[in-house]
Amino acid sequence: MSNSSVLPSDAAFMEQALTEAQKGRYWAAPNPHVGCVIVKDNEILGRGFTQPVGGAHAEVMALADCSSPKGATAYVTLEPCAHQGRTGPCVDALINAGIGRVVGALEDPNPSVSGGGYDRLRAAGVAVTQGVCADAAAIELKGFLLRMERGWGRVRLKLGCSLDGRTAMASGESQWITGPLARQDVQRQRAASSAIITGIGTVLADDCSLTVRSDELGFEGVELERALHRPPTRVVLDSNGRTPKGARVLSANAPTLVITAPENQPVAHASHRTARVIGGGLDLRGILRGLGDEGANEILIESGPLLAAAFLKEGLVDELLIYQAPLLLGSSARPLADIAFSELKDGIQLAYREVSRLGSDLRIIAAVLKEN
Repeated sequence: MSNSSVLPSDAAFMEQALTEAQKGRYWAAPNPHVGCVIVKDNEILGRGFTQPVGGAHAEVMALADCSSPKGATAYVTLEPCAHQGRTGPCVDALINAGIGRVVGALEDPNPSVSGGGYDRLRAAGVAVTQGVCADAAAIELKGFLLRMERGWGRVRLKLGCSLDGRTAMASGESQWITGPLARQDVQRQRAASSAIITGIGTVLADDCSLTVRSDELGFEGVELERALHRPPTRVVLDSNGRTPKGARVLSANAPTLVITAPENQPVAHASHRTARVIGGGLDLRGILRGLGDEGANEILIESGPLLAAAFLKEGLVDELLIYQAPLLLGSSARPLADIAFSELKDGIQLAYREVSRLGSDLRIIAAVLKEN
């Protein structure tokens, strides 16, 4: 399979396409949020990013944004689709517009695409260059890529804690451990998620709503509109069907799915699903696969230490998203996860991906290193 040469300017224009992709982060799912720029004579003629389900893909939006794309180069963060879905094939739009060259960051792992888009372009005489800024694009589309590869999206475990790794006092008191910038970032993480998982213990103890709070996002105008377009589904793992009828997590401003053991009845004001019980708890892997079947690219867990430990012990967490406050809560306070190891070698190995400052707090993103 031939690959046209990489030009010195390709990386810079692909970075512009990645910037476009980020604009679709909150509303493109279950589609990947893709960005595209059309360039001719080193000038960007058009820009576009993936619209909500049923809307135009990034390439079509970028073509519509420029007046004369013939002979131009299209920079796309993911391989253009070659199949008929809710919209027509993007490769046809590029070919019909007279695009002379396509530079792509990644091949689409979706079996209905998987190299077919690039092949169609080459067959039509369009020069194709692959792999430009591939690592950055893979980070941006991690949830979608994982869902295509294994059946469910990226799983992130969100934890707010003190400097000594405690999430709440022994009494359960935990409100406002972290500051306003950390809380704002949590709202943005929620808005970018397809599903937020919690346990019945958290629902009963905190009466959490798990909604995206518009006043805490720090967005305005069209950016705020995008972030609120698709509220994430709240998923309550409730084996015995104990979710109270008046629980805030059942509010009408976001969808809710309550998952129980097979013998328990649906909860009012929520969708209901059952999961088999394995080892005294619900089948977490099966639950994630079910969410993947529904197109969940990004899955956020906001729970207490018991459920956090269960996901960690099953090896189902891809990243920890930790908000750490400059505060000591002491040894009697509750831990990040209710999990114990007898030997050092048994601990869960992590790799820091990012450590950043949010006001007086730290945000730590740590990947869980999987065993081979």
